[in-house]
Amino acid sequence: MSSIVEMLTQQLGGSVMKQISGQLGADEKTTGSAVAAALPTLLGALARNATSKEGAESLAGALDKDHDGGLLDNLSSFLGNPQAGPGEGILRHALGGNRQRVESGISKSTGLDAGAVGKLLTMLAPIIMGSLGKAKRQGGMDAGALAGLLGREQDAMAKSAPQAMGLVGQLLDADGDGDVDAGDIAKQGIGLLGKLMGKK
Repeated sequence: MSSIVEMLTQQLGGSVMKQISGQLGADEKTTGSAVAAALPTLLGALARNATSKEGAESLAGALDKDHDGGLLDNLSSFLGNPQAGPGEGILRHALGGNRQRVESGISKSTGLDAGAVGKLLTMLAPIIMGSLGKAKRQGGMDAGALAGLLGREQDAMAKSAPQAMGLVGQLLDADGDGDVDAGDIAKQGIGLLGKLMGKK
């Protein structure tokens, strides 16, 4: 089974990235940088939440109920009206009080307006949940196995881009001072997810 990161990279290439850029009113390079910073941050937040038994069961329940991966079969339609999707609710659970810090950090590092970063996160969150739901369904995973999968994804990202994932941790740290430069997350995230930028 391909990793969640690989699945997302495949989903977000080509015409999908063009459509996201159009929704944000930004060029594809800036959008790609922001996506490359946002994906490991959102995956990191979900992995953190799933480290507790209660968090993992809550995530597994949400995937079973609302995120079976069907969204991935019709991304173009979803991206035509992402505000109608479940992104806001997912972000409330995943990021909690850290959302503004995350938006600000990604905005500073990529040059994408913080409001546009917020819009981007509401688009990416259901796509990530759809990918997780699809992997859970295909693998017949329970809550514990799902938490294990997220942990392995986080470990793999940390090996590929340790500095980036360290900064992801700072962005998600409620005790931080909010002054985190996410530049390395975007830079190393692009290396991690280079296909998003059209690199071979």
